[in-house]
Amino acid sequence: MSLRVAIAAPFVQDGSAQLRENEFVVSLSLDRDWFSPDQAKRLIDVATQEDLLVRDGNDLELTYDPATVSIPDEFVPDEDILTERSAFERVLDALVAEGTEKHEAVGAINTLQQELGITIEAAAVVYARREGIDVSELVPVARNALTSFDGD
Repeated sequence: MSLRVAIAAPFVQDGSAQLRENEFVVSLSLDRDWFSPDQAKRLIDVATQEDLLVRDGNDLELTYDPATVSIPDEFVPDEDILTERSAFERVLDALVAEGTEKHEAVGAINTLQQELGITIEAAAVVYARREGIDVSELVPVARNALTSFDGD
C-alpha cells in the first residue's frame, strides 16, 4: 500500500520510529520531492486518522515497524493518498493485507450488503469481523452510515 510506504519513508531514512513533525515534512517535501510542505502536513492528518501515525505535540510516532517496509527506488506516491478513504476502502485494505484477494472480498461484501440490505460500509465491517479481522475502529463509522441509510 503506497500510503504505508510514503508514511514510513522518512522514518526508514532516519532509522527511527519517531520524528519531529518538521523533520517528517522536510523529508517528504525537500529530500524526496514527493509533496509540497502543505501536502506533507495533509499526509500527517490522513495518516493519524488511519492510525498509521500518532501525534504527540510536535512529535510523530509510526504505529508499525518501519523495518517491515521496503521502499522501491522508483517509488513515488500518488497524490490520491492525501484524500481520506472511506470505511469501505479502509476495511478492504485490511482484508487484502491479511491475505484476502481483493476481488473476492469485494464480491463477498457486495453480496452481504444485498442480503442484509445495509450500507457498503456496514457490510464491509461485518464481513471483516466474520473473517476475524479487527476493524473495531471503523465500527462507529459503519454505525453512522447505517443509521443514515434509507435502504433505497
